[in-house]
Amino acid sequence: MERPTPARVRFRKRSELLDFLLEASEVTAETLDLDEALERVGEIIRRVVPAELFAILLYDEASKKLQIRYAIGHREGVVRNLEIKLGEGLTGYAAQTRQAVLVNDVRNDPRYIPVLDAVQSEMVVPMIARGALVGVLDMQSTRRNAYTVYDRSLLQLLAGRVAMALENARLYRRLEEQNQQMRMLTAFSQEFSSILDLDELLRKIAENARQLVNYDSFNVLLVDNERRLLRHRFSLRYDQRVQMDNIPFGSGITGAAVEAREAIRVNDTLQDPRYIASHPGILSELAVPLILRDRVVGVLDLESEKLGFFTEEHVRVFSVLAPQIASAIENARLYEELAQRESRMEQDLRAARKLQKVLLPRRAPEMLGLECALGSRPAREISGDLYDFFERGQNRWLICFGDSSGKSAAAALYGALVSGLIRGVAQSDQPPASVMAQLNEALLERKVDAKYVTLLLMMWDPTTRSFTMSNAGNTQPLICRGEDILVPKLEGVPVGLLEGQTYEETVFAAQPGDLLLLYSDGVQDQHACHDAGLEAPEYGTGRLEDLLRRMKDAPAAEIIGAIFRDLDEFAAGAPITDDQSLIVMKVK
Repeated sequence: MERPTPARVRFRKRSELLDFLLEASEVTAETLDLDEALERVGEIIRRVVPAELFAILLYDEASKKLQIRYAIGHREGVVRNLEIKLGEGLTGYAAQTRQAVLVNDVRNDPRYIPVLDAVQSEMVVPMIARGALVGVLDMQSTRRNAYTVYDRSLLQLLAGRVAMALENARLYRRLEEQNQQMRMLTAFSQEFSSILDLDELLRKIAENARQLVNYDSFNVLLVDNERRLLRHRFSLRYDQRVQMDNIPFGSGITGAAVEAREAIRVNDTLQDPRYIASHPGILSELAVPLILRDRVVGVLDLESEKLGFFTEEHVRVFSVLAPQIASAIENARLYEELAQRESRMEQDLRAARKLQKVLLPRRAPEMLGLECALGSRPAREISGDLYDFFERGQNRWLICFGDSSGKSAAAALYGALVSGLIRGVAQSDQPPASVMAQLNEALLERKVDAKYVTLLLMMWDPTTRSFTMSNAGNTQPLICRGEDILVPKLEGVPVGLLEGQTYEETVFAAQPGDLLLLYSDGVQDQHACHDAGLEAPEYGTGRLEDLLRRMKDAPAAEIIGAIFRDLDEFAAGAPITDDQSLIVMKVK
């Protein structure tokens, strides 16, 4: 026995129908939320046309398919998975022809797609807005002859009025999704630009790309112009890192994207001769070139095990994101290269520091009539200061104390050159001024742009208890005698700077107890920390002279330590800006 026909609304007057249609238009137009609009449409239709199975299917222009967006009575699996092409089944036929379909016995209609065996009647009405297909209203019943021409006409009237509301709600949702997507892409770009570790950056790109598309494989290949190939830098398969082969230029879909300088979407990799099988089961692929300042730096490659998985929307989104990814990758690559270079440089500087410790004396030699100590602190890994002692026979010693122009490795290398040249002439019996002149000419023969040395040469003769001094632009020695500070007047042009220079000499007659200090300009030029509250911007010589007076009776080595401690107290945490070297000599 057939079930009784459910009660349905019959409008006795035309005015009642018009009022109802007006209400339907107003109710559906009150919201731009698509889900709410669909639910309101469903409620209105079921008030006037009863159905055991009811569905609103919306048309997707990209896939050319109808998908259920609202349903009553249909199984969850059907709602979630059913996709109907234009012309397929009664719903597809109505959508394609844009004509309402009424079938009161579906078993006799070959167009019917059996979703539920008990269904016997079906009515489908297309929804059209602005001349475009929005979707269809689909009503099904388990009774034969469940729907009438009146029902079809009423549903057509309703479809014409709700179609615009649904289309507006769908456009609004699409706009909201696009805005949300753009905000997401902006956030991604900001996050990418803050990451300088390349592996961490690529992992973050893969993680964020997952929020945009549920890929099965994610790969980043970087251009290696020297070897003319795409080098696999990062590959992810089922959220696990994998190792992949490199790809020669022009090969595969990724190579084609690099050559074309545009995204390539492949719906069926098995039908594309360019495809290189890197992962089993892959059926669709999207390759997007990463271009920075008109230069391709790599390619982003996404793969899926589903046919036609990637859409034009995916192409658009990743094409928008690609320049930001390219910029972030290039910055991370440059940072990685810089870090590697700095690491190599640090290793070289440490090796140079060890070598410099061998070249420069670690302690002062035993010199008759003198107690001597030395100390040095480089501003960087190695020092540009130079100092050495050369025995000349009859207990006489030539003491050299200088400073190469510049800092760090270049200054240290130039200082090593000067030390080697001095060693060549120091053994002769020539006075310091002649040694200085010869050294100047030797350096000019090996001219290095913007390189020179300020140098002080002192010859100690214990028999006469005197120092013969010649200066080439270096700091003047300080001599503490009792409470007095004596500063011999010594002037001269730095060696290696000008040709034809002659240098003056002066002889200083020392007395027992005299304290002589040689210091590099990094001592007097030491700055204090800005918030240390000290008036003097630089350490200067006044403070150094006061310390010598206080320490004149202390051993030479203690005086060296006291000067460095006083420098640190003055600096109050400020860094050493220039090399600091000291030689303290006390006349016995």
